[in-house]
Amino acid sequence: MRRLRHLTRAPRGLFATLLTAFAVVAALVTATAPAQADTTVCEQFGSTTIQGRYVVQNNRWGTSDPQCVTATDTGFRVSQADGSVPTNGAPKSYPSVFNGCHYTNCSPGTELPARIGGISRAPSSISYGYVNDAVYNASYDIWLDPTPRTDGVNRTEIMIWFNKVGPVQPIGSQVGTATVGGRSWQVWSGGNGTNDVLSFVAPSAIGSWSFDVMDFVRETVARGMAQNDWYLTSIQAGFEPWQNGAGLTVNSFSSSIETGGGDPGDPGDPGDPAACTVSYATNVWPGGFTANVTVHNAGSVPLDGWALAFTLPSGQRVTNAWNASVTPSSGAVTASATDSNARIAPGGSQSFGFQGTYSGSFTPPNAFRLNGTACTTT
Repeated sequence: MRRLRHLTRAPRGLFATLLTAFAVVAALVTATAPAQADTTVCEQFGSTTIQGRYVVQNNRWGTSDPQCVTATDTGFRVSQADGSVPTNGAPKSYPSVFNGCHYTNCSPGTELPARIGGISRAPSSISYGYVNDAVYNASYDIWLDPTPRTDGVNRTEIMIWFNKVGPVQPIGSQVGTATVGGRSWQVWSGGNGTNDVLSFVAPSAIGSWSFDVMDFVRETVARGMAQNDWYLTSIQAGFEPWQNGAGLTVNSFSSSIETGGGDPGDPGDPGDPAACTVSYATNVWPGGFTANVTVHNAGSVPLDGWALAFTLPSGQRVTNAWNASVTPSSGAVTASATDSNARIAPGGSQSFGFQGTYSGSFTPPNAFRLNGTACTTT
């Protein structure tokens, strides 16, 4: 008992020394310990959640070489990516973070699948970290399907290539250019044997961007590769590496869905951003013609990155165009805005034209869709 009492009455200097030592140790622990431990996933299709609302997935589907992703508070980094595959084929994996459902793996509290026509906005932001000692693309994927499925590959895949390093290219072939979300893109179209793929390729690397996913969805609808009664099932951001890939990073990712803004397929809805009228004036001579087209925005909000879809009657072919990119040259075509006329203000109009050839009797197109919505003709 005396020893205990004696110890409790140790000299003040000893207490000061002990407190200082404990403070130093605590400071070292605080300085070196992260606010929340990162989680590393190396299983082939392993995943984890971040922010309580998104899923980070390893998704190593095209190789047996080791790959690991390390989930952070706001994104993930590829911590290991061994091996390579031929650059003229499919990539070796798609490490990514997503909102929605991927092969029955659904992110917590997701609003997806959601019917395209019922989505008013789908704001998203992404920040990438790149490396130069690998062959890869930085790909933002948007999945569309005729049904609200959560269990597999979907009908149409939209790919936004924010960056690419090395001799790789999207599926299919380039079919033109388009302005979407206020940016210019090369547009590629094709299929992988299971689903259709529409790719938007940035002319130069984009490190970060905040945008509306629905701008790309509506462009896809306008090109006839989806319908407004289909469903948006998943929004994903990550990388497709062909060779190596360690160090690639999604610094941050966000995605949300806003519904209740009216169905873009109903042009009579108040405030509908896609209500429109089209004037199609022609000058025809034997074997040739010109068409001057005026697109009027009858809605209450501006249209950015507009695309007008229509079908040229059999025998007609576009030879050149102005104030718009018209692709392909025959059949179901889409006229996409240029940088100089990408916006149509409420109550405003934009015009474009093209020259073409025809065989047989000449007739004009009889239906137009602006960003996926049927227009009236005048």
